[in-house]
Amino acid sequence: MRWSKPLRVHLGVLVVASLLCTSMPIIWMAFWQGSAAAVSAGAQQMREMSLRLIEGYKSTLQGGTEAVALASTLPQLISPPSQDIEPKQDVFLEVLRNVPEATSVYTGYPDGSYLQVINTARKDVRQALAAPDGTAFAIRTIAERQGANVISTLRFLDGRARPIGERDINYASFDPRQRPWYQSVVQDGVPVSVGPYVTGTLNVPTLTIAAPMKGDGRVVVGINIHLQTIGRLLNAQGISPHARAYIVDGGGNLVAHSDAQIMSRIIGLWARTSGAFAATANSFDRSLEAVVRLRQDPAFASGGLARLDIEGESHLVQIVPVSVSGLFKGSTAAIVVPLEDLVEEAHRLLVRNLLIAGALLIAGVGASVVLSRIVSRSLYRLADEARRIGDLDLGEKAVSHSWITEINTLAGALSASRHAIGQFALYVPREVVRRIISPEGRAVVKAKRQDVTVLFTDIRDFTTISELNSPENVVDTLSAYFELLNIIAERHGGTVVQYLGDSIFVMWNAPVADDRHAENGCRCALAMKAAIDGLNEENRGNGRPVLITRFGLHTGPAVVGSFGAISRQQYTAMGDTINVASRLEGLNKEFGTSILVSAAIHNAVGDRFAFRSLGLAQVKGRAEKVGIWELVGESGGQMSGRESSR
Repeated sequence: MRWSKPLRVHLGVLVVASLLCTSMPIIWMAFWQGSAAAVSAGAQQMREMSLRLIEGYKSTLQGGTEAVALASTLPQLISPPSQDIEPKQDVFLEVLRNVPEATSVYTGYPDGSYLQVINTARKDVRQALAAPDGTAFAIRTIAERQGANVISTLRFLDGRARPIGERDINYASFDPRQRPWYQSVVQDGVPVSVGPYVTGTLNVPTLTIAAPMKGDGRVVVGINIHLQTIGRLLNAQGISPHARAYIVDGGGNLVAHSDAQIMSRIIGLWARTSGAFAATANSFDRSLEAVVRLRQDPAFASGGLARLDIEGESHLVQIVPVSVSGLFKGSTAAIVVPLEDLVEEAHRLLVRNLLIAGALLIAGVGASVVLSRIVSRSLYRLADEARRIGDLDLGEKAVSHSWITEINTLAGALSASRHAIGQFALYVPREVVRRIISPEGRAVVKAKRQDVTVLFTDIRDFTTISELNSPENVVDTLSAYFELLNIIAERHGGTVVQYLGDSIFVMWNAPVADDRHAENGCRCALAMKAAIDGLNEENRGNGRPVLITRFGLHTGPAVVGSFGAISRQQYTAMGDTINVASRLEGLNKEFGTSILVSAAIHNAVGDRFAFRSLGLAQVKGRAEKVGIWELVGESGGQMSGRESSR
């Protein structure tokens, strides 16, 4: 099919193209310069904000580092509980008040004793401890573990450190000496950073800073910072709505993220894996793989700003090594910002300029649209008229008038074509006409051999009727009769091939394929007989002649198509099947019946209709006798008296 578009499109494109060629270069230059300036300003803003974010992260960890360093020098922490329990408690409470990001501070001893002061400001912490209302701090104690009377309690304090509750807890399931922070400090003898891992008391993912006591390296003091706290510190929304920041440890694993949902998934993943890092956390952010590759580049060993394509989208990435007093070595903070966010303002300006240009284009196109609609509206009406003619919808329609002379000429030609095809369809079956005027033309009506079902009708004593009635009365009666039979034939999928005097020739399975042609032929014959009986009742009342009709029905092979001279052809069917159907119609006179069918019809639809066998009969023009059956009605219907007496 060749390419084509409506006329209004062609005119509109012509006007738009001329305007675009002048306006678009100017708009594009303004956008390009604005985007470059926006990226440059965004990159500078990103550098400054990344430094502030990293400083906030370092400040949080630095507070914990300094608190642990100070606590490791206090002599009252060297003795295990329950010795000096009040001084120990006061020290830890002061640490939690000065380091609000800390979840808890604690000390582990070589005999398995343990003292932990927990900040219960977080709702999830209070729920994990089943703390009573008003709890601000919780103190967990495991003392005298090596003796017979082990002390294992959990005490709750209000905001002024006053006791509000206490209960014993199971101590056997927790041993500080088995925790990673204790083992790392005792093994290395220096302050260490551990994590993320899952805490024993609260069962939450955390980062830990721990150090040995100055007087006894086997006594370890530590402080926990919840991963959720680290995630909140990495807020990058000030740069752009889709910016994100996160921490990657020395092994390239995602530790904390600014996105609250991703942070929750990381925490949930840690809680499920009980301290064994799951590599699937690295799939939570699609930029992580690119950032890990970037920090392995020697050029970015000390951090820097880079432009990367991540899954087909451009991003600016700022990476900065994170190390606090020698702890968390190899950890890196990364800030990732989609380039699209930085040039968003330039895009808004571009959209505004495009809208202005669009308004001008609309104004310029307006005139062409008005002109094209005048033309195309008439052309569409003519195209619709042509489609109606192709579908043989030949009802008369007023010729539309246009301001354009050529369109009026075309409309007149279509009107003449409609009239000619309408007249043609009166003499040739409509389906044949439809196929003749189709693009395939002659090929669809070319003569070929195929199975068909054929019905012939004839009016008994029509010659006598013509003699006894006026020609006008006969014509009116016959016209109503043929109109009735034609409607019934079309309703049952049949094609009226010919009118032969007072007879009609109806065919199924050609030119339209019909898998149930024999069945439809039988139903059509029964319907015609019933309709003629009703017509005769009206004729008796109107003084018109009664038309007693006989039917012959046969199915079999025939040659169907167009026959005749080159200049004059007729669509019909030829062969023995046609002759037999015609002879069966004539045999009704001999047997006193209305509808006679062949054995072929009976064999095809004998289970769906009621038949009465009339034996074999000699058919004119055939040497062999033909099995003849009377079609009585639908299967299961009331049998005739003649059939029941057989």
